[in-house]
Amino acid sequence: MSKIGYARVSTEAQSLEVQVEKLRDAGCSKIFTDVASGSNTKRKGYLALMDYLRSGDKLIITRIDRIARSVLDLQNLVLTLRENGIQLSAIEQPISTDSASGKAFLDMLAVFAEFELNIRKERQLEGITAAKAAGKYKGRKPLSDDIKEKVSSLYNNHNSVTFIASKLNISRNSVYKILKTHNNIN
Repeated sequence: MSKIGYARVSTEAQSLEVQVEKLRDAGCSKIFTDVASGSNTKRKGYLALMDYLRSGDKLIITRIDRIARSVLDLQNLVLTLRENGIQLSAIEQPISTDSASGKAFLDMLAVFAEFELNIRKERQLEGITAAKAAGKYKGRKPLSDDIKEKVSSLYNNHNSVTFIASKLNISRNSVYKILKTHNNIN
C-alpha cells in the first residue's frame, strides 16, 4: 500500500510548505499539490492525483477542506475512491474511510466545511454591497475599445481564445464576453 499525499492552498500568497511537510512526516511517497480554489475540481494537481492513484493506495490529506469544499464533491470523491479500492485519511482530523465512524465523521466535517464556505461568500457579498452603497466599489475598469477591436481582429484571423487572452493580457472569460458582444460567437 502506497501513501499518496495531496496539499492545496487557495492563493499564491499562502504556503504549501506546512501541508507538504506534514504529508512527508506521515510517510507519503508522492505528493500532489495545487494553488487553486477548493471549489474548482479541474485543478491540475488534483486531476494528476486521481489519475495516479491505484487500488490499495491510501490518499492522505491534512484536512478535508484541502480536497473538497462541498458535501457533494466529497461524497463523490469518497465513492470514487471506494470503488477503486483506495482509502482516504486526514492527518489533522480523526477520519478514515476504512471505518463506519471515520466515514460518519468525514460527512459531518464536510457539512461544516461547506457551511463555512457559504458564510464567507455571504460576508463577501455583504461587504461588496456596502462598498457599492458608499461609492467605494465600482468594479473592474472596462476594457478599452482598442482591446475589443484587437480581440475581434485576432479571432477573425483564426487565433485561439487562449492565444488572444495571453497576447492581450486579459482573461479568457473577457475574450469570450467580447466575442459574444460583437457576435463573433454564440
